[in-house]
Amino acid sequence: MKSMLPSVKRILLLAAIAMVAISSSEWTLTADDKSKPALAIVDKVEAQPLVAQVKRVRNALRFLGAPLTKEQNQALKKALEIEDDAEQVLAIQAVLDPLCIAGVQFNADGHVVATAGTAKPELVQQGWTVFLVKVNNQAGATEQMRVRSPDSAPVFKQSSGSSDPKVDIDADQIAKRWMEVKFYNNQPLMQKLSGLNLEYRILEVFSRDAGERKASFSFDLGKPEEDPMRKSEASIAFNCRPAVEVTLEVLDFDGQPTTGQFVIRDQHRRIYPARTRRLEPDFFFHDQIYRHSGESVTLPPGEYEFEYARGPEYRILKRKVIVGTEKKQKESFRLERWAHLAKQGWYSGDHHIHGAGCAHYESPTKGVTPESMMRHILGEDLNIGCVLSWGPCWYAQKEFFDGQVHPLSKSSYVMRYDVEVSGFPSSYAGHLCLLRLTEDDYPGAKTIEEWPTWDLPILQWAKKQGAVVGFAHSGHGLQVPETTLPSYTVPRFDGIGANEYIVDVAHDAVDFISAVNTPIVWELSIWYHTLNCGFDTRISAETDFPCAYDERVGLCRSYVKMPKDKPLDFDNWVQGIKDGRSYASEGRTHLFDFTVNNLGVGESLPGGKPSRLSIKAGEKLTAKVQFLGLLASKPNKEIKGRTLEQGPYWHIERARIGESNRVPVELIVNGKSVETVEVPADGTISEVKFDYVPKESCWLAVRVFAAAHTNPFFVEVDGKPIRASRRSAQWCLDAVDVCWKSKMGILRPTERDAAQAGYEKAREVYRKILGESPAD
Repeated sequence: MKSMLPSVKRILLLAAIAMVAISSSEWTLTADDKSKPALAIVDKVEAQPLVAQVKRVRNALRFLGAPLTKEQNQALKKALEIEDDAEQVLAIQAVLDPLCIAGVQFNADGHVVATAGTAKPELVQQGWTVFLVKVNNQAGATEQMRVRSPDSAPVFKQSSGSSDPKVDIDADQIAKRWMEVKFYNNQPLMQKLSGLNLEYRILEVFSRDAGERKASFSFDLGKPEEDPMRKSEASIAFNCRPAVEVTLEVLDFDGQPTTGQFVIRDQHRRIYPARTRRLEPDFFFHDQIYRHSGESVTLPPGEYEFEYARGPEYRILKRKVIVGTEKKQKESFRLERWAHLAKQGWYSGDHHIHGAGCAHYESPTKGVTPESMMRHILGEDLNIGCVLSWGPCWYAQKEFFDGQVHPLSKSSYVMRYDVEVSGFPSSYAGHLCLLRLTEDDYPGAKTIEEWPTWDLPILQWAKKQGAVVGFAHSGHGLQVPETTLPSYTVPRFDGIGANEYIVDVAHDAVDFISAVNTPIVWELSIWYHTLNCGFDTRISAETDFPCAYDERVGLCRSYVKMPKDKPLDFDNWVQGIKDGRSYASEGRTHLFDFTVNNLGVGESLPGGKPSRLSIKAGEKLTAKVQFLGLLASKPNKEIKGRTLEQGPYWHIERARIGESNRVPVELIVNGKSVETVEVPADGTISEVKFDYVPKESCWLAVRVFAAAHTNPFFVEVDGKPIRASRRSAQWCLDAVDVCWKSKMGILRPTERDAAQAGYEKAREVYRKILGESPAD
């Protein structure tokens, strides 16, 4: 092996070879045109491991879409063919050093020295640029090298749950935090330094802005706070070239302008705009953005995949878009529906979404504005969006409440602010959704801490206003081991779901129980048991965005029957939840126009209550429902293979029969499946009919387990109340005791007597029902 150091003449020759490799190609590593001091030459380097590492770097650059140019590859090839080790090491440096944005030296004493490199400091707005960093590792370190920059500090602070958080990121700070920087440490590179005296690492830099920007990079191997000399900074002035303004024409299925959902990825699956630099109306925890027709997105030149849709009733479409080098570009997207429930008179809604808390941020603003929430409602084709102010950022978000439909609402898309009682003293008893309030401050309570410590007084106060009220994310605290409905295990009642519901329903204080965003058996067992006792609480679907699910608003939705050809009315829609003129779904599975003996679900006979029928013993009931669903052509084995305790908790894929495109539609009577019809989920409507002769008073509904569920009909036979199950009545009675033991310790002392009396009244109701119920 030759080890002779090259002569000065040979060094000059190698430098000449390297200069051939320096190009100005727009998409590759480039050297700066300005004269800069070259990075220090590193000698005494083992050639063989350096060559192996450099080849991995070359392959990684190719993978990242920033390959070496033809000239650079040729120069590197010549360098790798040199037989003399010392000359080869120098030649590699001669080729790669001009492409380094920085050099970092780790001294044997642990100190770090960073210097600016000679790569052309040019970035592109809203895009990623790749550079090399030269590492002189005299310490033989094998830790992971880190890079930080004050210019890449977060532009937001995620919610801490505080009701009145401090805003500690202002507009000036956001303006300065214009970039993102990270090392590429994935295959074919190693995450940690190799310990070699010399190696090259890949640095990726994102620029939010266009124009001249200065950045400071700090390099270290960890714990720089223990010794300031364990880190070192290099300052670099960048020129950020402007990107292309791509205007999006978004056309609905009928050719009318609308709002679309877009997921934009480059060839390396990177998301645009970069999530870490997003502020409203684009949410940093989403892949997708929403754009009204005529709005734009800023993209660097390149090839992108656009995935676009508009809620679950639309097909997800994809196409490639080539962004050129012109300043502006226009692209048109035509959306495609597979279902249109509003045309059938059934309007979708999500009664539980938030503009603050959980995945949202509390700085630079305390949650997001109604304008952003409305954009997301439109982009998901959600006809009703109930934005609920709650504990996080309560005092800021409650300012959007006025007891009216929000002015941003449109004829077919309505938004209203109301309240979720969560983050309040009673939260441990179960979170509450209060819809259609006229007043959002509990009497005598000036702060959250002064609200009641149990739910019943809040529900009764809200209902006196004409509000429609129910429990949120019902399954929390009601975990049971069974996978079939109903479960006869009494759960621990130790969570924030429909826990106190078991008491409050006996006081006629609950209109609905929420579903679809917790495991189906947990949330529906308690509902089935109370229906078996003769209570008429309805079911409503909620997403609890962005908490239970943060993917999008309307991931879980209720469909309410509304008069055709009339503007959408919020009060009437919410009344439909109370009356049960609705079904719960994940948006891909639909059970609409449910009738029994030609009476529509949630509708009333003259002088009667919604969904009530009276018949004589021996009379037949004829139930009909229209089914519409859409399964993918191939089974999603990942979802199909999940347990019921793993999300998504409701999904049509869970109902797929084998590998077919068929699902079971079941008639449920008193909590039990009595008949099943298999129907295709191919995007076409199927009418399903059931004939049933009840032997006793009953409730009946239709479901696709676990994907959709109608609200029930209540049928009295020979005038007798529904007393369907003695086991259910005993379950409810036992549940009151378990709930009391779980919640009693958190009650405010001044409310303890009233709560104890309220629980005892519920016991009395269940004892009476138990005595009236026949043995199962």
